Amino acid sequence: MKSDTDLDLVFKNAIGKKVTLNIEEPKKGVTKAEIDAAMQTVVENNVFNSTGGDLVEAVEGCLRTVTRDVVAE
Repeated sequence: MKSDTDLDLVFKNAIGKKVTLNIEEPKKGVTKAEIDAAMQTVVENNVFNSTGGDLVEAVEGCLRTVTRDVVAE
């Protein structure tokens, strides 16, 4: 069995649509404060934009773990 963890950062863009940035294999033990600070930096510095315009609001950060159990190869 193998587990992979990703960090999904969800933002709203200028037209109000949600945009998710996915970070594969974030550092172990990443804290809520670190995630909040990173998301705020993205918004404040206009680091990315989307087809709906700039990312204007941090909505949530989620750690997502997927476990795979290979049953046949």
